[in-house]
Amino acid sequence: MPFRALAVCLLLAACGPAPASQGEAAPPPIFDTPEGAEVAIFASGCFWCTEVDFEKLDGVLDAVSGFTGGEVANPAYREVVRGGTGHVEAVRIEFDPTIISYDALLDHYWRNVDPLDGTGQFCDRGAPYRPRIFTTTEEQGLQARASRDEVATRFDEPIAVRIQAAETFWPAEEYHQDYAQKNPIRYQRYRFGCRRDQRLRELWGEEAGGLN
Repeated sequence: MPFRALAVCLLLAACGPAPASQGEAAPPPIFDTPEGAEVAIFASGCFWCTEVDFEKLDGVLDAVSGFTGGEVANPAYREVVRGGTGHVEAVRIEFDPTIISYDALLDHYWRNVDPLDGTGQFCDRGAPYRPRIFTTTEEQGLQARASRDEVATRFDEPIAVRIQAAETFWPAEEYHQDYAQKNPIRYQRYRFGCRRDQRLRELWGEEAGGLN
């Protein structure tokens, strides 16, 4: 069982019954995106953490934790963390491009991810925690690849973050949304125990994101 799945059981008692998958007939979710807003989707391991990392930015209008990149429609959390769905934990971000650019979001993403680890992130291991950038437009794809090339010049190891076109994004269960706000002590205990911020400082020094 992945570290965080165990942490949820021990700290939250959230490993009780979860909504079952609705199967391939489940309709895609509908998001009420504000006029003029754009959408970015990032995966950097624990979606609780990714959500927090982006919500603090001016110009970010909303951040939703969920799953994407896989084959199973409307997956439940426990399905995803068990593996086999193809999905990763990710966050769908609505942002105002007149306040914050997609390039700025990319810069923030890189400094909140371990770009050298393609098999998980921090203490969360396995396919559901692989780092990904899901692009919603061709222009985003060009920008994301250019940013990855720039990051690659900083490291001797290959960059493990995969860039791919966005697919259907499925929101996670309500208890995962705004988890850090609802459960601040448990969230801080998890984040510290996972050594997320320590690893970011090792990689990025003073540029590290996280709780700095």
